[in-house]
Amino acid sequence: MSTILAIVFMDINVSSEIGHLNGVIVHTPGHEVSLVNPELKDELLFDDIIFEDDARQEHLDMLDVFKTAISSAGKVFEIVDLFREAIKIEDARAFFIEQMIREFPEENLSVIEKELRKLEPESLLEFSIQGKLPGDNSFSLLPSPNLLFTRDLAAVVGDTILLSRAATKTRLRESLIMETIVQYHSLFESVKEKAIRISGNQSIEGGDVLVESDKLVLIGMSERTSFTGLMKAADGLLNHGVKTVLAVDIPKQRASMHLDTIFTFASSNECIAFPPAIMEQRDNVVALQKANGEIQAKSRGSLQEALNEFSDKNYTFIKCGGEDRTNQFREQWTDGANVFALAPGVIVGYERNTNTFNALVDHGYSYMNQFEFIEEYGKKGLNLNQENKIAVSFQGHELCRGRGGARCMTMPISRVAV
Repeated sequence: MSTILAIVFMDINVSSEIGHLNGVIVHTPGHEVSLVNPELKDELLFDDIIFEDDARQEHLDMLDVFKTAISSAGKVFEIVDLFREAIKIEDARAFFIEQMIREFPEENLSVIEKELRKLEPESLLEFSIQGKLPGDNSFSLLPSPNLLFTRDLAAVVGDTILLSRAATKTRLRESLIMETIVQYHSLFESVKEKAIRISGNQSIEGGDVLVESDKLVLIGMSERTSFTGLMKAADGLLNHGVKTVLAVDIPKQRASMHLDTIFTFASSNECIAFPPAIMEQRDNVVALQKANGEIQAKSRGSLQEALNEFSDKNYTFIKCGGEDRTNQFREQWTDGANVFALAPGVIVGYERNTNTFNALVDHGYSYMNQFEFIEEYGKKGLNLNQENKIAVSFQGHELCRGRGGARCMTMPISRVAV
């Protein structure tokens, strides 16, 4: 049996959305996005086709911002590198192929099982993401362009990991890739035995899971996260140290496919919210807690009220798009509410959402574009002993066509506790 040569160690722990970033998994777009043609885009959950070269450069530029802010011992991991390393292990290859055959019976993969098992890791990786066997055009699957949105594949909560199960067949192959990595890559050795898994017809995706603290987690019940998936995840989290799960019912529509498309954390007491779907809604939040081994549910008036009650804080909700109604809808559509925290109060988002950035400035944030931020902090690093409220913009004209922002494109696996 072959083994991974390099043992990778990192403290797998995320106790808040805003802790200083130490480790994050991403996927810089590759040739798979060029395999999305207009006739396939809807089936592949894309609203438009993406120009690969520009999308790749925009993503790499975003990663430069991350690397500027990340802790000195931190690292940005590409998911394809982790998968490639994992499937060097014979048992990992067998596990992945067996799961593929079981989950996609309509593809009749058992016919090529022997051929798949003989593939080199790089070739199996290519087949997994692009759907094509090297040098063989007689068998193919649809590509996996949504791998760009690594956030949806899992969520580290405290010192455990919740493995997502995609709601659609289109993304289920990505779930299998992540499960293989967690099960076989040394990076996840400390958490694989206590991983929370969702099975059967249940579904949950990481974009619906937000970690306020190691005691309080929000889960959106969206078009991608089912009621049964939410309850299974909540049960697992409540058995692993979380005291309260806030279940947030959100509109079941494309524009708000996950909770983080309409709501994200920015600082220790600030969030960005899309007003129509968050601030103007009531009776859409249920607090889940465990007592005597049973989950108890208590209805709460609004997300802000529930968040304040169970966090013992007083959160300010900053409006995505500012005060103007049209701008709120326009900028939510281009991921204005989908920001990613690099550290407390240091967030990144798409440059085009100017009204959201203006609202952040009105709340005391300094605005910097990606190049200004890298020049300012590239050498000296962030001073975390003071309140750094910085809103950093990066260009994403091609990336945003995939309907996902900075948070969607990141899976943090390690943050320094606030």
